[in-house]
Amino acid sequence: MSEHDVSASGEQPLPKLNAGNQLFQDLDADVSATEIESLCMQCRENGMTKLLLTRIPHFKSIIIMSFECPHCGLKNSEVQSGEAVQEKGHRYELRCGSKADLDRQVVRNSTASVTFPDWEFSAPPTTTSKLTTVEGLISHFIDDLSMDQEQRKELVPEVYEKIEKLIAKLRAALELPEQHGEQASDNAFTVVIDDPTGNSYVENLCAPNPDPMLSIQYYRRTRDQMIQLGLLNPDAEDAQEAEQDGQYEVATKGPRINALQEAAAADNVVRAVKEASHSNEILSFPANCSSCNAPCDTRMQMVDIPHFQEVIIMSTTCDDCGYKSNEVKCGGAISSQGRRVTLKIEDKEDLSRDILKSETSSFNIPELDLDMVAGTLGGRFTTIEGLIRQVHNELDSRVPFMEGDSAVAERRGRFKKFLSRLDDAAEGRIFPLHITLDDPMSHSYIQNIYAPDDDPNMVIEDYDRTFEQNEDLGLNDINVENY
Repeated sequence: MSEHDVSASGEQPLPKLNAGNQLFQDLDADVSATEIESLCMQCRENGMTKLLLTRIPHFKSIIIMSFECPHCGLKNSEVQSGEAVQEKGHRYELRCGSKADLDRQVVRNSTASVTFPDWEFSAPPTTTSKLTTVEGLISHFIDDLSMDQEQRKELVPEVYEKIEKLIAKLRAALELPEQHGEQASDNAFTVVIDDPTGNSYVENLCAPNPDPMLSIQYYRRTRDQMIQLGLLNPDAEDAQEAEQDGQYEVATKGPRINALQEAAAADNVVRAVKEASHSNEILSFPANCSSCNAPCDTRMQMVDIPHFQEVIIMSTTCDDCGYKSNEVKCGGAISSQGRRVTLKIEDKEDLSRDILKSETSSFNIPELDLDMVAGTLGGRFTTIEGLIRQVHNELDSRVPFMEGDSAVAERRGRFKKFLSRLDDAAEGRIFPLHITLDDPMSHSYIQNIYAPDDDPNMVIEDYDRTFEQNEDLGLNDINVENY
């Protein structure tokens, strides 16, 4: 903590791992804080630091720290994220036009920057993480900017005037109408939270469906961001480092999926797996569990899907905490058109059909009000029933702001009802259903049980990708003149 250091005389052992070797445990009666005698930076006497490593719905894994000095009365508390850095950075863009938007809960990780494009105002990353609201963020900025204004007025009046204008805009932003559409507001604004670690969140008021006022983009971190996070050695000059530099330069163009890079990487994996597939060998390589960060193995094997193409199935199982995951990667050429597949589900046999949902595919089931954007769940090769259950499990365990006393009762009840309908659909109690896979890369598939004949309940549409879709996939920047 910034206010004190741990003294050598007061050193105590850190919390022991539980039976599952998980350092961060769920917050319940069995979790207790660890006390460490620490040096007070104000009076230089020894105080007491309490550490609590736990899991809560908003931060996932967090470290709660509290310091108190009985000699001078100094107190300090702090929250730090204990979550591992995510595979990609997250960028949240929220358009605020009502009081409901101001009340949205926000987790701002210490690595996240906050930007208000309408006012050309940007706040850099801080030293602490915060759980607050959009209104709380703005109020915090108002308080910070108001400090030392009297001194600025005397010393640098031009800076004082500019800051006063910005403070006035921030205060006006807090005066929004109660609901969208009640009246046109000139105070509506956009706030952008950009976190390269992917550990910040903005509440989705329409969960589990997409929020029309909130957009989320996932991007590959730039080389500078990797260095700032301590994930890359800036002094390394080996060949592997140089190869990575090229990858990060492409990522600086914006938060997008670069399809050319993805395809090239997938092709390299395909060649390696094909060499082992002839002997039905399952390749295995070391990795870390995304849940408890313990060492585990990831296995992969090539699978030939009849009447479609070959794909690589990867599976990870953690022996320490029991976490399991699987993912599918598609290799080969980039299709010239996208594909939309719609299937009418009439009975339980249809729920057992194989389905391949690639990373670039979105899917929806109108009867359940389920609409999942591209990138959700990653790549999956399962059955329709299995896909619905995976959506249920992901939403039930990972959607923030739906548990605890901070959750709004109405939205929590609506969310629980939605999960119940998902469970009924997976059990075969809701018919008919229509599931649509929309994949601009044409790498998704639903099993045709009448193959090679046409399926009377399935509609397949091939379409030309829009410029925006090609831009999101990085296809507009592909240069093939030298190939």
